[in-house]
Amino acid sequence: MPVLPGDPPVEVHLRRSAQARRFSLRVSRLDGKVTLSLPARAREAEALAFLAEQEGWLRRTLSRMPESQGLAVGMGMALPVEGRLLRLEPGQGRAIRVEEGRLLVPGDPARAGARVAAWLKVLARDRLALASTRHAERVGRPYARLVLRDTRSRWGSCSHDGTLMYSWRLIMAPPSVLDYVAAHEVAHLVEMNHSPAYWAVVEGIFPGWKRQRAWLHDHGGGLHRFRFGPGAAGDGDCPCPRPVLPFAHDHPPPLRPQRRRA
Repeated sequence: MPVLPGDPPVEVHLRRSAQARRFSLRVSRLDGKVTLSLPARAREAEALAFLAEQEGWLRRTLSRMPESQGLAVGMGMALPVEGRLLRLEPGQGRAIRVEEGRLLVPGDPARAGARVAAWLKVLARDRLALASTRHAERVGRPYARLVLRDTRSRWGSCSHDGTLMYSWRLIMAPPSVLDYVAAHEVAHLVEMNHSPAYWAVVEGIFPGWKRQRAWLHDHGGGLHRFRFGPGAAGDGDCPCPRPVLPFAHDHPPPLRPQRRRA
């Protein structure tokens, strides 16, 4: 199944049809599934060239889709994890694993979405705790605690008592985007506003942040389209076991969350 590269990558289903006389591209109003139909004898290379020509239209269409028209997370689908598309497949043992572009999920396939949501929350907490602690040390202002929620109105916040709140769905974005949001909120430990002084703090701990902010503006809404099904972890702490991540060298293993108290 081809994937249109970019931010975010888009999975495209190819469908050959004896009735088709030309290439056509459709986006399902029900679940956002992208289907490229092609004549039975057409070459796949030609279909992919057509897809590349229609990329602008496709991304505009996907961006306008209501968030309520979500994608149900289940076996066989591709899910972004730290900016990479991983295909959900049945796994062995007890722990979810990442292997060669696959997310191996053991247990009942009907509960795969809920298990993956819980796993993502643990991974998000690890990555955000690491990033928040690193940025807090740079500005010399410890934070009190870290909270994860499934928010739609904001990606993060910093309260007056030093509590940092983040959307756990940031773990699906590229790592630099998650790192920017952590820097954005930690900077509020120094300046509880969005004044020029505040943005100077952000620039000091995360130079070139505008690119990551633009990614959130352009593509962040797509992270809310994924629906993890009944029983998926909601707000607060994640009850699932720690993830097992045999990522390559450019993906460090998850670290135990660190909480700093003022």
